[in-house]
Amino acid sequence: MESAGVAEPTVPTETQGSIVEEVFYANCSEAREAGAAPIYAGDPGYSSKLDRDGDGVACE
Repeated sequence: MESAGVAEPTVPTETQGSIVEEVFYANCSEAREAGAAPIYAGDPGYSSKLDRDGDGVACE
């Protein structure tokens, strides 16, 4: 039962630290130097141009 003056709890739509930085690698050499290779589809820095065989894994 809800009492008057009591607000329902809300779920925050954005929390501190949830900001995702854009990651871009010009080529696989750059990704390897950054320690990011291999890069899987959906991971930051993944690009189909880095995935030559189109299997969802770039810079293998």
